[in-house]
Amino acid sequence: QVQLVESGGGLVQAGGSLRLSCAASGRAFGSRAMGWFRQAPGKEREFVAAISWTGGSTYYLDSVKGRFTISRDNAKNTVYLQMNSLKPEDTAVYYCARRSSFSASSSLNDYDYWGQGTQVTVSS
Repeated sequence: QVQLVESGGGLVQAGGSLRLSCAASGRAFGSRAMGWFRQAPGKEREFVAAISWTGGSTYYLDSVKGRFTISRDNAKNTVYLQMNSLKPEDTAVYYCARRSSFSASSSLNDYDYWGQGTQVTVSS
């Protein structure tokens, strides 16, 4: 069993920054790709960023490229999402997820374990 716990969300003004963390317990973290997704009220859950198990490959939603950075520390079983230049449209519940494979993916269906989410609110 794998458990994922997100932290680092909160309220921030537009233009500000937040760093989300996702701590994983259980086995098979270091050999699996990880992803961040988000869901705004009344909208579908969408892909934000993903990282391969080595950290050598990363992928981003077009609207967050150049502002968000995904990274991981396999020794700490933790994946991060550094979010800079935040905009009100980034407001959502952010979820981390583990993929059952080592390569990154933007498809929700490719992820088998999910965290409970952390709220990010960006005020204008």
